[in-house]
Amino acid sequence: MRLDYPRSRKRGVLRWLPSWRQVALVFLFLLGGLTSGLSYLYMQTEIPEDLNEFATQQDNVFYWADGTEMARTGPVNRQDIALSKVPEDVQWAVLAAENASFYSDSGISPSGLTRAFTRMLTGGDTQGGSTITQQYVKNAYLNQRQTFSRKLTEMFIAIKLDDKMSKEEILEGYLNTSWFGRGTYGIARAANAYYGKNVSELNVSEGAFLASLLKGAGSFDPAISEKNRKRAVDRWEWVLDRMVEIGRLSKEERARYTTFPEPIAPPPQKGLTGQNGYLVDLARSYVAAHTDITDAEFDLGGYQIHTTFEKPRMEALTAAVDEARGRLDPDGREADRHVRIGAASVAPDGRIVALYGGPGYLEQGFNDANASNVPAGTSFTPFVYAAALQDGVQRRRNGPRTPVTPQTVYDGDDDVALRTPEGPYWDRSGKILRGSNDGDRSYGDITLREAVEESVNTPMLQLGMDVGLERVRKASIDAGLLPSSFGATRTPALSLGTAKPSAIRMASAYGTFAADGVHTPPYSVVRLSRNGDAVPLERTPGARAFRAEVAREVDEALEGSVRDGAAKEAAAAGPGAAGKGGTAQDHTSAWFVGYTDEVATAVSLSRLDPKTQELLPLTGLGGAEGTGAGSELPMGIWTKYMTSAGRTG
Repeated sequence: MRLDYPRSRKRGVLRWLPSWRQVALVFLFLLGGLTSGLSYLYMQTEIPEDLNEFATQQDNVFYWADGTEMARTGPVNRQDIALSKVPEDVQWAVLAAENASFYSDSGISPSGLTRAFTRMLTGGDTQGGSTITQQYVKNAYLNQRQTFSRKLTEMFIAIKLDDKMSKEEILEGYLNTSWFGRGTYGIARAANAYYGKNVSELNVSEGAFLASLLKGAGSFDPAISEKNRKRAVDRWEWVLDRMVEIGRLSKEERARYTTFPEPIAPPPQKGLTGQNGYLVDLARSYVAAHTDITDAEFDLGGYQIHTTFEKPRMEALTAAVDEARGRLDPDGREADRHVRIGAASVAPDGRIVALYGGPGYLEQGFNDANASNVPAGTSFTPFVYAAALQDGVQRRRNGPRTPVTPQTVYDGDDDVALRTPEGPYWDRSGKILRGSNDGDRSYGDITLREAVEESVNTPMLQLGMDVGLERVRKASIDAGLLPSSFGATRTPALSLGTAKPSAIRMASAYGTFAADGVHTPPYSVVRLSRNGDAVPLERTPGARAFRAEVAREVDEALEGSVRDGAAKEAAAAGPGAAGKGGTAQDHTSAWFVGYTDEVATAVSLSRLDPKTQELLPLTGLGGAEGTGAGSELPMGIWTKYMTSAGRTG
């Protein structure tokens, strides 16, 4: 049979248009080819004899910077349980959430597959197109990657598995292999992790929440964030309503569940005592942020995480903080209660070599070294100084920007009025804003370098206005602080440290001055592998924040502060040490941040009300009198640590 194309009996454009018979013939040919291809693939696909890597999971091992083992996490928290032990209404909560037609379908959902393939081909994800049988196949036999070939294999195995196994066996397998977050696989461990009870004790409301986690536990665990909690509540309500819709929960019983079944707080991982838990958490967070490894994949284990943490420095820093804590009397003095100390050491190349996160990970899971709730106070002023040297000042409206030098003179008197290019600065109460120095001391005319060395506030407050608060903010971000450290409003107090950076970021930013103005973002993982095979790890390279001469001038002022200025008690750290202390204007925080050529270290001190989570004043801390109470503690920790680390490092 000859195909009459181009069509001989037609002329013009019609000659090139195929007839309906030709279109039908081509369609049938393609359909036949597709059917034959799929049939061949179906026949070639076998149900794997063994479960996937989930069944042979391993610990994750974390290593110190010298290659010795630091900690292990795992194994996967999983326990198989018979389907008969899972309450029937909890089973149906899962089915309502994931696959209401489970008991009547053939193991696949044609409409769901069509949506999944369409999303995949257009660049979207494939979630939402899988039956429970397909999800069990993915959990038990395949992997979590969303590719076209894996989706086809999943479909064929699901069809065959649906013929080979009973629906009850498939559902049991699914409930035992699904990830529920908090390191748990299987509904038995999930019941314990979220409600502290056996799965047989769950009610339908709690089951509806656990079913919600199957959509993505990292997005629905209320303990992670308030946004997560809102998503969890919405999803929980939807699951219960869906059960009513499919006839598995009466309207009367649904009406009983109006209060979200709040899960218990996640317990810290066992075995991560002392400071090690903070280190593991930080390294794991870095892996999550700089690879495409999901939480579920990481919890399967088998990873080797080589960190930047140096054990001798960790021991020296912990000892220095513990010694300082030993001088406080929380049982006998109210002002010594609820003290929070965070500290971090960061090398100029970005390596986080040590940190102090709290009294112990099992006692306090929150990492004070990575907290962003403590105002930097006047330890922020070197960034004001750097911004001025980098960008100059503007003292007249629409006037030119004028360079300044370390020898530029400012008014160092106490209670001096703050000025803008338009005139005096008026606060919201209608008064001219005036700066104040520690102890209400006046210094007269003073150079900018001297103001940094002696920690004089009023010149820095005025300098910030002359440079421009937005330029000051940008300079500190370029140095290493995060934009989230700053509030939405810009007031003159910005120059005196209203920003709330973590100790890690503060140390990293000061390290920029030691690195001749080049900032490298802090990192905690050097290398990552799985069973010996390297895993790609993204890392942001260093970038120039300030001209080299600007960084050196700031460095000289900070060296002067330690040598014979306001921070001279830190001179015991040795020649070349540079740094600055700082307190918040409302006396709720105290800092010392300093560095040598090898490492920059920040120490923050605060008191946090455990009920309101608000900062308390440091007045009376350690029995000291006056508003400067507690300001010497961070400097003492820094000095003790630096001298000890010098002997051990």
